[in-house]
Amino acid sequence: MARRIVDLSVPLQNAPMENNPAAIQYINHTELGRMRAKSYKFPDTSYFPDHMHCATENITAISTHSGTHLDSPYHYGPECEGKPSKTIDLVPLEWCVSDGVVLDFHDAERGHNITVEETQQKVAALEEKGYSLKPMDIVLIRTDHTTKYLYTPDFEQTHPGMSVDATEWLVDQGIKVMGIDAWGFDIPVSKMTELRRQGNTKDFFGSHFLGRKREYIHAEKLMNLDKIPESGFTVSMLPVNIERASGAWCRAVAIIDD
Repeated sequence: MARRIVDLSVPLQNAPMENNPAAIQYINHTELGRMRAKSYKFPDTSYFPDHMHCATENITAISTHSGTHLDSPYHYGPECEGKPSKTIDLVPLEWCVSDGVVLDFHDAERGHNITVEETQQKVAALEEKGYSLKPMDIVLIRTDHTTKYLYTPDFEQTHPGMSVDATEWLVDQGIKVMGIDAWGFDIPVSKMTELRRQGNTKDFFGSHFLGRKREYIHAEKLMNLDKIPESGFTVSMLPVNIERASGAWCRAVAIIDD
């Protein structure tokens, strides 16, 4: 049996496609050799093989929600289900590696708020193909938005998102971890804030604030969901272990045994 791994992650990079861009300083082998020679009190770089040390990078001005990342319950609020919310270092790793399911909304209009009825239809279609959603599956919402629009100026303001009703229905099925290949899990902030000014409180970060009363987490800025099947694979999205953090970067992958 052949195993292949599909990368579902956006790299951290010096790019302006989100409001939390990373600032990465690349230090090559020669430059670091000069820097370390001084700190080691060497007279010159001849003490290193070929006058070179190892390469490294310094990353600054970065948020735990930059790039592909996994939110923790603490991101949504200080309490969840009446208890202190889990920070990312307290999220059980067992949640983060499980059977994967793709719900395909790649034909949804940009900015569309995916409904519970649409979500139920996608799950029913999977059942007709022989796969039944079960508790602790990791549900991936395919929009193809990252694949198509990652480097466009309006990337963060035009994606489809999950309505609170759709998200809560998945939680009701025993789902703890979800993910989306878009800038955010809810509809774009510009659309949410306009609705909020009109008096709509339900759709203002609805799926995020759901995490205050129902314990679940989601990953954002996934990609390549168009390159994996709808079921029959394993998802791993283990977060970087950051103490007391509201989220962390993860290298999300789909593991497929062909």
